[in-house]
Amino acid sequence: MSVKYPAKHGESREPQCDPLACHIPSFVSLLCEQGYAPTSLHGKITIVRNFSRWIEKRKLKIDELDERSIRCFFKEHPRTGHIKRGDRSTLLSLLKWLRDIGMTKKPLPEVDDSQLHRIESDFVQYLVKERGLSKSALCNYLPVIRCFLNETFASDTIVLNEICASNIIQFVLRHARTKSCRCAQLMTSALRGFLRFLHLRGDIDSNLAASVPTVADFRLSELPKSLSTEEIERLLQNCDQSTAIGQRDYAVLLILTRLGLRAAEVVAMTLDDIDWENGVITINGKGSRRDRLPIPQDVGEALATYLRNWRPQCTTRRLFIRARAPHVGFSGSAAICNIVRRALVRSELDPIRKGAHLLRHSLAVKMLQEGARLAEIGEILRHSTPNTTEIYAKVNLSALSALAQPWPGGDV
Repeated sequence: MSVKYPAKHGESREPQCDPLACHIPSFVSLLCEQGYAPTSLHGKITIVRNFSRWIEKRKLKIDELDERSIRCFFKEHPRTGHIKRGDRSTLLSLLKWLRDIGMTKKPLPEVDDSQLHRIESDFVQYLVKERGLSKSALCNYLPVIRCFLNETFASDTIVLNEICASNIIQFVLRHARTKSCRCAQLMTSALRGFLRFLHLRGDIDSNLAASVPTVADFRLSELPKSLSTEEIERLLQNCDQSTAIGQRDYAVLLILTRLGLRAAEVVAMTLDDIDWENGVITINGKGSRRDRLPIPQDVGEALATYLRNWRPQCTTRRLFIRARAPHVGFSGSAAICNIVRRALVRSELDPIRKGAHLLRHSLAVKMLQEGARLAEIGEILRHSTPNTTEIYAKVNLSALSALAQPWPGGDV
């Protein structure tokens, strides 16, 4: 893609003698690869040139640039009130690129030698090596442990063998009131894991994990939310497959409805996970678990159409790509849930639950209605324990009716 640098009236189009002039063409090429349109490139080149002139004016060296330099530039910008959306992210991308090519020094990692940081680091090693937890699980565990230790020990000195059951109970009661049931359960799970770790390492004399209060779990108190077969087909038919976004969303919805994947599993899928010759796809599930599932015919056709005709050209190996530049993979599960929510709105469906898990439940209910056993459903959904699949027994009304006892005094 050929891009002309913007020039004001009366200004020469030749690159100016400024610090970043020789790097702008390469940076523009990178932006082109990421899918930015010419109009967007015009604005990005303009802010880079302004930044380059500011560097020259302040007599800074390229290898001295950092995030503080960018903040100072915008603070001293002659038109502070006219900073466009995306200008800061453009310069941050430029800074990252300059670091990647070795023109700017990479920031030295901050050394945290505090006792709290050492405890957290050891706990992370335990969770990763001994328990096999994923990065997402660590993001849930560490804030809880940090908060618990900070509240238990007001000073910087942490004496682990002074932790007692009352500290744990008071912490849980104090925070459980402000959290949802699911978040409270994650909090108690993190505490139990941390206390077991301390006991195994000899930091506390007894295993205090048993003193962590249990959060009431009423997961079997209601029926799983699901869509009927007709509603699922309506959901799929309302995707505009004549557009790139529509074809991508159609493929995502098909995978969710036919394979029952979790949102995070769809986000993590890469081009290398698809084995076209054998017709199987590798799923990166919870706890570093990897499973291979057969690709249904309609899913394979939708994926092939998306990859051949609609997927943006980019360097990332992620299977599903953002529609807007930069063309990279989704940042998290929320993007998949948003695809489901938009599809529900188009189809004029308004279920209580509107996330990606709704389609996972719908697949399980459909399989049960077609005669599948709970063990088979658990295998398709890749549940780690049979208890997780038990909730779907409640929607098998024909089987439950045989167990129902006659109402006393009613008709036989």
